Amino acid sequence: MREPVDLRRQRILAAVQARGATRVSDLAAELAVSVVTLRRDVEELARAGKLRRGHGIARPILPEQDEGRGRPKEQTETRASASSPGPDGGPVAVVVPERHAYLYEMLHGARTAFEEAGVRIALHIAPAAPGAEQPLVERALADGARGLLIAPRWRSLATEEADYAWLARVDVPTVVMERRPRRGSALHAVDTVCTDHWYGVHLAVEHLTALGHRRIVLAARDDSPTARAVRAAFAEIAADHPQVDKWAVALSSPGAVPEPEREHTEKPLELPLLLDELGATGALLHGDVDALMLVQSLRDAGVRVPEDCSAIAYDDVVAGLGSTPLTAVSPPKAEVGRAAAELLLHRLGRDAAAGPAHRVELLPTLKVRGSTRSALYREPLPSTSAGH
Repeated sequence: MREPVDLRRQRILAAVQARGATRVSDLAAELAVSVVTLRRDVEELARAGKLRRGHGIARPILPEQDEGRGRPKEQTETRASASSPGPDGGPVAVVVPERHAYLYEMLHGARTAFEEAGVRIALHIAPAAPGAEQPLVERALADGARGLLIAPRWRSLATEEADYAWLARVDVPTVVMERRPRRGSALHAVDTVCTDHWYGVHLAVEHLTALGHRRIVLAARDDSPTARAVRAAFAEIAADHPQVDKWAVALSSPGAVPEPEREHTEKPLELPLLLDELGATGALLHGDVDALMLVQSLRDAGVRVPEDCSAIAYDDVVAGLGSTPLTAVSPPKAEVGRAAAELLLHRLGRDAAAGPAHRVELLPTLKVRGSTRSALYREPLPSTSAGH
């Protein structure tokens, strides 16, 4: 026999008042009704002023303020009895670099997870200066942040190493997003969630070699942990790949170095010249904006993409927007953000803080568009082994 609507809504109210912010999907499963039905119940209860609703969340109406203390009555009891983070504590601090579209996509995934859990976030944007994250984190903790989700810029290995010690001392649950600290460092035992960039490079090289490309160039940045991971992976994979005859690595742009004011060992890239010198017909280009500009420079030099050179971008933020949409390695950016947020929410749970550290990696995918095709069959070139 179907449960009366009024009784079901009383049970919804009781659950929300006892637990705090609760997912609509969880309530639907518990009450054995569809999410659509449960959402309709929540909307009616919200109209009647009996609870509040958010994006996929039902929240209790805050109790009256306790005079002289400035906080809701019974708040202490609610916090003590909750087994999940809930909405009642301080915010979670989220720290990301300024003007970083790649990480902003991850921020969107993290934000969604926090909103569904009813947890507030305090967003802090770090300027490009080395060490800019530390004072922001210290200020956030002083303001009552109860957890930290951070994606440091780390333009160079030196700035990365300099951040290890103070980040390891942060005394609230912390998750490092899209960064993999050095093994054996002070941050080795801190929770991390990131993309498996080795696998992303593997996908690109396999795609090019399957199309018959035997000489491949990587044009990459060198001013972020992602860039350094891509460069290291390409050197390893290309050197060991039986179908890669020759390969080279070059900077994707003059400013793509950790410290532009200092002399760099690599010269800025003249991609048409490098392709000609190497006899290369395939290129992996990191990141998207540099990739679009490099494809444009190839066109200006009379090198057609994909007819003369197949090109793959790495990042897939704007790779599909070029006049020739670029095949791209696509890290699961929003999913990394969501996984990082969910791991932090787990740490904020009552009994989870003391569990083992997690080092989570998510696999990227390859989105094939119009910038790759089978290699033109030419006079066979002598097989050599070379690299930079």
